[in-house]
Amino acid sequence: MLIIGIDPGISGSICFFEDGKILDVIEMPTMTEGKKNKKQVNGSQIYNELLKKVANTEKHNVRVIIEQVSAMPGQGVTSMFNFGQSFGILKGICAAMQLPMFFVRPAKWKKYFGLINSQKDASRTRVIEMFPYYSSQLSKKKDSNKADAILIASFYHETYKLEE
Repeated sequence: MLIIGIDPGISGSICFFEDGKILDVIEMPTMTEGKKNKKQVNGSQIYNELLKKVANTEKHNVRVIIEQVSAMPGQGVTSMFNFGQSFGILKGICAAMQLPMFFVRPAKWKKYFGLINSQKDASRTRVIEMFPYYSSQLSKKKDSNKADAILIASFYHETYKLEE
């Protein structure tokens, strides 16, 4: 089964995961918007990336796991709107492609991996422990978003077997 773990948002990532192995992880495709060159997710590129990966896979053998995000205290109204817009774009693309979507709250997958109340970078350390062959792809501190996408996919991979 092809599991696509998504950490939504401008600085998020998308992980393609199969049979307990990381196939690929990409940073969230973005583009500039308007006069101020603000970034927004590039829905067209996301669609193309997903299409490339699922082209040879039966849709019933694909699971898209998106982190269920919500407003956070202290975040500005504009940034929350943009974050929600990114989340909506991802949901819309997956719905249009007829890919089964599942949502997981950050607290649930972080608790599973023992990352509650830990530093942002702890997810990167955890992924390097679990998938040492992928450590060279997570060498920068900013790669914690890639690590989150990997853990979201891995969480589903490890827990869906228990539910079936």
